[in-house]
Amino acid sequence: MERVIIDMDEVIADPMGAMITWYEKEYGLPIDLNKMKGSWLPGFPEHHQTLVRARLYEPGFFRDLPVMKDSVDVLKEMNKRYEIFIVSAATEFPNSLKDKLDWLMEHFPFFTWKQLVLCGEKRMVFGDHMIDDHVRHLQHFNGRKHLFTAAHNLDITGYDRINSWQEAGTIFLH
Repeated sequence: MERVIIDMDEVIADPMGAMITWYEKEYGLPIDLNKMKGSWLPGFPEHHQTLVRARLYEPGFFRDLPVMKDSVDVLKEMNKRYEIFIVSAATEFPNSLKDKLDWLMEHFPFFTWKQLVLCGEKRMVFGDHMIDDHVRHLQHFNGRKHLFTAAHNLDITGYDRINSWQEAGTIFLH
């Protein structure tokens, strides 16, 4: 059975969408998606970037994130055909650890706790495929590298790109 490593944030969970919704409600200022090169932080007004970054460290931020469209259905089917591990570089945000576990068990109950890896560095994982939105995690991966499209990686080339979970389903299930 082939092993597929799947990132959480910006791949199956939508922290950027949650942050934008919170920020627009809280401050009513526009977000510039075109400035999100490498990170989505520069898309927020400069005088609030520290506030936005601090929100990532708050307990509960990662608990109620929106689920990426079609990810549940596609991953439920993929889980029958592949050895799936959800791998998140989560220890940078210590409060996210329990939030991410609870979120995953709520939205993806077909995964077991043994399929979840919360770590600081993804270099230690191996498999046949990795789906991630950050090149820094894909660079050291030994298998096929799939860049999941996000606002911060639109200008990156050189990777197999996945634009949606429907597209992922076409790649992995057909």
